[in-house]
This record gives sequence, C-alpha cells and structure tokens, in this order.
Amino acid sequence: MTAFALDDSFERGPGLPRPGSVLRAAADSIPPSSLVVLAIFSVQLGAGLAKELFAVLPPSAVVFVRIAAGALIMGAFVRPRLKGLSWRDWAVGVGFGLTLALMNLSFYEALARLPMGIAVAIEFLGPLGVAVAASRRRIDLLWVALAGTGVALLAPWGDPAAASWLGIGFALVAGACWAGYILLSAAAGRRFPGTSGLAFAMMVSAVVIAPVGVTTGGADLLRPELLLIGVGVGLLSSVIPYSLELQALRRMPPRVFGILMSLEPAVAALIGVLLLSEILHAQHWVAIVCVVAASLGSTRRGKA
Repeated sequence: MTAFALDDSFERGPGLPRPGSVLRAAADSIPPSSLVVLAIFSVQLGAGLAKELFAVLPPSAVVFVRIAAGALIMGAFVRPRLKGLSWRDWAVGVGFGLTLALMNLSFYEALARLPMGIAVAIEFLGPLGVAVAASRRRIDLLWVALAGTGVALLAPWGDPAAASWLGIGFALVAGACWAGYILLSAAAGRRFPGTSGLAFAMMVSAVVIAPVGVTTGGADLLRPELLLIGVGVGLLSSVIPYSLELQALRRMPPRVFGILMSLEPAVAALIGVLLLSEILHAQHWVAIVCVVAASLGSTRRGKA
C-alpha cells in the first residue's frame, strides 16, 4: 500500500473501481527497482528546481516552502494523532522534526555553494557512516578509506574557486543529520503507526523553520509562481519519493534497496549537468565514484 492512497470512502457508481485500488495496481505493475530509481530521480530533480529558486529566494525560504508544502500534503492524507502520546513519543517526534529541519536547511545551504553532485556525495557520508557503524567487519575499513578519498578529492585544496569550504561544512552537517534522521526514523516507526511519525516530524519541522524562512523570504513568499514551484519541490523531494520508496520496500529486501540508493550521488551529478549546466572536473567524478563504490560495498554485504 502506498503512503498516500486516495480516500475510497466517497460514493462511486456501480462497477467503478476504487481509486486507491487503481493506484496500488498501477504501482504493483512497476518493478520495485524501477520505483527506487524513479524516487532517486524525483528527489534530485526537486533539489535542482530548488536550486533554481535560489536566484530569487534564499535557501532558508525555499526550505520553508518545501517543508510546509510536504507537511500540509502529508498531514491531509495521514492525519497523525496527537492525543494519548507519552512524553517519550513527543521527544522522539520533536527530535525527528528538529533533525529533519536542520538536515534540509544545511543541505540547501550547501547546495547554494556547491554543485549538486558534490553536495550529495558529501551528505551521503551520513547513511554510509550508519551502515559502517552497524557492522563489525574489517573490510568496512576499506569503504571508509574509499569514502575519505572521495571527500579529499572534492575538497578545494589547490583551487579555492573549485568548491566552497563553507559549502562542504554545511554538507557535512547535513550528512550528520541524515544519520540522525535514519536512527530517529526507526525510533518513530516503533512509536507511531504507519507514516504518521514522518507526518508529525514534518509538521514540527515546518513550525521550527517558519520564523527563519518567513523572515528571509519576506513578501516574495506570496508570489504565486514561486509558491507553485515551491509546492512542486515539496512534491518531488518529499511526497512522491517517499511514496515510491515505501511501495518498493514492500516488494524488495532492504539490502537491495540500499544498493540502489547508493546511486544517488551519481544521479545528483547527472541532474546537475543536465538541469543546471554544472560541469564537474574529472577529479570530482572520480570522487563521486569513490563515494558510490564505498556505499555499494558497505551495503552489499551488510545485514538487512
């Protein structure tokens, strides 16, 4: 069942199929690996559109529009219950939301200073670190070294104009938050039914980021064309990929899912070239390949 199935409770004519059943049947007809690839492209296309908005809105304002749009859509479909939650449930949910807000804000700040492929490759160290930390195999030291080599190649040692140290710092913070997001997502899954934990976290995130986003965005946030693009970014970056990933995970082992997700830095670099005309140097492509290979290696032999 997808995360956002349409409500089947309205009246239908005789013999008409339920809309939710139609959507589920359509999703089931697509191979799960294709759903994951579509989710990856959706996320990175959303990031590319967000970066286009940086010409008229600061990253913090774009983050606010994206998270607010995602929270409204998820809240309308999921409607998480707040009554009866223990203080531990609130702590996990609020912590999840704060981590989500900081992760998105730091990533967008990195995206404003770095090419997409570089920003995503560095941020990907977060989930890679979680995978390696959960393992006790000596070969994982090889993947750590490979990932470290990739980051070293991305750093602007000899050419300060090639990348931004501040951007790299923001990407590292985003990666650390991504690691926290993974752990808190698991904790929320144990305390909240279905996708209500993520919906709750997105609402908290929208409230937290609102003061910064509204202050920096100002009156430009009321421009219909910018709001429309922002809603599109929210759909592409949050709602659509999460729905696709959830559907894919119903039909494939988590290990295979992790292997496919390792392609994300390469897809980000490709979207950056095609959508934003971000031409990367050869050493940057080598660095991205190092990070992807490290992620593949750590996931391929890891436990589900």
